[in-house]
This record gives sequence, C-alpha cells and structure tokens, in this order.
Amino acid sequence: MKNRHLFLFGGSPPFSNNFGKKFADLALNENGKIAILFLERDGWKKYTHVIEQYDMKEFVYLPLNSKTENRTKKELTSCTGIIIGGGATELYQNYIVNTSIGGCIKQLYNQGVPVAGFSAGALISPFICVIPPIDNSKNRHLFLNGIGLINDCIISVHFSKWNEEKNLKTALEKVNVPIGYGIDDGTGLYFENESLSESEGGNFYTFKQ
Repeated sequence: MKNRHLFLFGGSPPFSNNFGKKFADLALNENGKIAILFLERDGWKKYTHVIEQYDMKEFVYLPLNSKTENRTKKELTSCTGIIIGGGATELYQNYIVNTSIGGCIKQLYNQGVPVAGFSAGALISPFICVIPPIDNSKNRHLFLNGIGLINDCIISVHFSKWNEEKNLKTALEKVNVPIGYGIDDGTGLYFENESLSESEGGNFYTFKQ
C-alpha cells in the first residue's frame, strides 16, 4: 500500500506555501490533475493560487449538487490530487459522504492520491464528522458520518475564531475517540498514514482522552 497524505486546514484557502509545494509534489506537478470539489461562493477560485506556482497546470472544477454525482465520480478517477472546499458543511456532508463520491475519494486516498480539506472539507474527512452549532441550520451539535480518511480523531475548524474549545471537548467525550484537533484559521495540519506529521501557519490545539 502506498503512503497516504491528508492536509487539513482550519480556514479558507489558499494553501500555505510549504504545504502547497508538498501537495503539488505529491500530485505530480506538471503531470498531475487536481480535482476541486466545491460549493459555488465568493473566493472558491483561491484554491489553486499557491499550487499553481509549482507547475501544477491541470485543474478540474467540480461543483457539488444533487445532479452531479456520476460526472464527479468519473472525473475523480483520473485525478492525482483532490481538494475539498469550504462552505456549508451539512451540504458537503450530504453531497459527498454517503455517495459514490465519498467512496471514490477514500479509494484514491488509499492509493496515495493526496487529499486536502479546507474548513468544511476538513470536518468531513474523519470517520466521524462533528459540526458545531455555529455551523449548521439546526443550531446544535451534529454527529454525522465522515469520509473516513482518518479514524482515530475528530476535527474542529476556525477553532479560536468560533471559541470551540468547550464544543470540541464535549464532542471528544461523546464520540469516544482518543484525540481531537482544533485548527485555527491560517493553520494547516499534514497527516501521513493517518499520523500527524507536520503543521504550518498559526496555532492548533490537541485534546486527548
């Protein structure tokens, strides 16, 4: 089995510089093809700003909605890198996790294709997707299925901005996983084979049971 590569960011794009280079290198640079899964909103084109500097030339933009599942899955199978954007986490969870798209992402990840998640994209990456009250229409903690790229932790994004420490500690106890990561805006974490290998940018916080 090839090494697996996961980049999780606590806020909006673009990539941090070092992680942008690392992602581009893993995605084969000028020989690569990057899929960008996103909800259409202001700023979504920023996902490519940093990695374009490292000879990454081919991008396929895959807007998420209820009608694009088959096309998205077909496009993903030829990609050497995957970026999952930010926005309404419930919609990302609905359009990706319990669909063939989520299964395809996990299969490619296990084959060594690097995956990056920004904000909502980071929240849906673990086995359990925890959405805080501030980030959903029901205004309460939601505990939903995630893609399952990493199984032994939960993730909190916009950690300091949203004052998420209490929510993350509560979620950690409820879902009974060993570790929770709170990631600030401007901060990225890089996991290799599901183990935290490196951080870049601002602050992140680790809570253990």
